[in-house]
Amino acid sequence: MPSPSLISAVAARLLPLPASAGAGYMLRRLPGLAPAPVRPPAYVPWLYLQPAHQALQHWPEGEVLHFFLETETHTVAQLAVYLSADGHAARSPGRAPFGAVQTAPNLPEAALQAFLEAVEASLQTHGVRQLVLRPHAFAYEPAASARLATVLVRLGYRIGPVEMNSYLPLSRDYEAHLHPSERRRLRKCERHGLRFEQEPPLLLPLAYELIARSRQEKGKPLNMSLEQLQALFRALPGKVLLFSVRDAAGEWAAVSVVIEVRPDVLYHFLPASPLAYNHLSPMVLLNAGLHAFGRASGMRLLDLGISALPTGVDESLLRFKRHLGAVSGLKLTFSKELG
Repeated sequence: MPSPSLISAVAARLLPLPASAGAGYMLRRLPGLAPAPVRPPAYVPWLYLQPAHQALQHWPEGEVLHFFLETETHTVAQLAVYLSADGHAARSPGRAPFGAVQTAPNLPEAALQAFLEAVEASLQTHGVRQLVLRPHAFAYEPAASARLATVLVRLGYRIGPVEMNSYLPLSRDYEAHLHPSERRRLRKCERHGLRFEQEPPLLLPLAYELIARSRQEKGKPLNMSLEQLQALFRALPGKVLLFSVRDAAGEWAAVSVVIEVRPDVLYHFLPASPLAYNHLSPMVLLNAGLHAFGRASGMRLLDLGISALPTGVDESLLRFKRHLGAVSGLKLTFSKELG
């Protein structure tokens, strides 16, 4: 049994909710970089919202606050907020592809709105003047995304930027939805003896070197160090994987780090291929292998991410994803001036 002092300390962080939430809900605020929810979640948390990943989101700027909406038995919504050094701005996520709010599938809209209103009120007492939320792409959970967007707009949040996310539905056949030019390239890979493989994590230093070199060749930044990537693999065994395409001589023609964001979603995180292999287009084969892996694992979609440059949309990358048969969907960012 927890000690009375521990129970008291946890209870002291319970915050009031607007009456509009309805009966049976309470809001708990926990400090720290990666606290676990006190009550079990009534949903499967996305990887980036789990303590194991949040502990890796090193946030040297300001305080990190975790808000949990609870019933008597379960956690039904959560939001982790990362404050700036001066405490005037807050965002979610801190350092992850997405963050913001995750809820139980059947959470009433009124309860979600009351939760967000209470979070805003708590942040204002901390001196926060602006809040930015970046939730997952609509394709992950369309109904939940639509509900969240509706509530945020009602509360006065502005939308922007609006980004296009690309994904492959794993229920569809990969080759049947390839553009004819990409189907020819897939056949060319096969004729030249290229093969898809899963690689052991001990090869990460070599893979990272290839990723860094390929990014440099193409003038694209790499915002993760080898040490950070290795920490990700150590902290999340089985959730972060390394795949490759090797040529007939056994050399890497392409590599990619892939993340299991949830048991039904696979995220293509760090794809890379040296310019020397452009004539073979090994990325077509790499995505074929990832599609087959995700499908065999019972997953629903393969997330290919957004196609962005500092100046706007990367049109050539977006076109390539569409030629792979990718579907485009919304990925929105919401912001609000508080007080």
